[in-house]
Amino acid sequence: MENKNIENMQMQIRQIHKKFRKKNVLEDISFTAKPGNCIGILGENGCGKSTLMSILSGVQKADGGSFTWDGHDLLKEKELRSRLVGYVPQGTPLMQELTALDNLKLWYECAGRDLDADLKRGVPLMLGVTEFLKVPVNKMSGGMKKRLSISCAVAHQPRILLLDEPSAALDLICKEKISNYFMDFKRRGGILLLATHDVQELPLCDSWYIMKNGKLVPYEYDGNIHTLVGKL
Repeated sequence: MENKNIENMQMQIRQIHKKFRKKNVLEDISFTAKPGNCIGILGENGCGKSTLMSILSGVQKADGGSFTWDGHDLLKEKELRSRLVGYVPQGTPLMQELTALDNLKLWYECAGRDLDADLKRGVPLMLGVTEFLKVPVNKMSGGMKKRLSISCAVAHQPRILLLDEPSAALDLICKEKISNYFMDFKRRGGILLLATHDVQELPLCDSWYIMKNGKLVPYEYDGNIHTLVGKL
């Protein structure tokens, strides 16, 4: 697989569905994305965006459907999914009592990659994490935690990055650093799946979908916020 042309591959989500008790939280969710694409998923709180992200990341199980890359169903092939997919949830998947550096060491050790090299020219440097390496997570601001979470999530150099409200409640400086990294991720052929409420993130996307009543509907965002709000 590693020797194939990545430009000929695509991510395919097909008929993913999920019920909680008798309620359809997700109903036949389907879409595709090619390398270099960012897919934006919009919708009100509780519409199912986070559930979809957690299913694709392997945190929850779907009742049916598939998540394929190059013909491999990543819902079934856990080891391959762990190599190809990075996940940044709304919460903080970090060890609270450890410093930024120690958290990075854990993730990079699991990924079998050289942290020192990335501290000099990689994602932690790009996101400004190198400015607070000695700070414990429990003493960090929200922006610091989010930048560290992203750095950890991409330690294994995933091709697909799942982002659940990545810039919620962050200041403009943090948002700019994160946005610049996402643009770089796309340029290098990565796929972003972005669940967001932040209109500043919408221009980053190449296509948009609105999730409502468990269903995903294509949407053409033209910059008109009032029209978008009326659709949600």
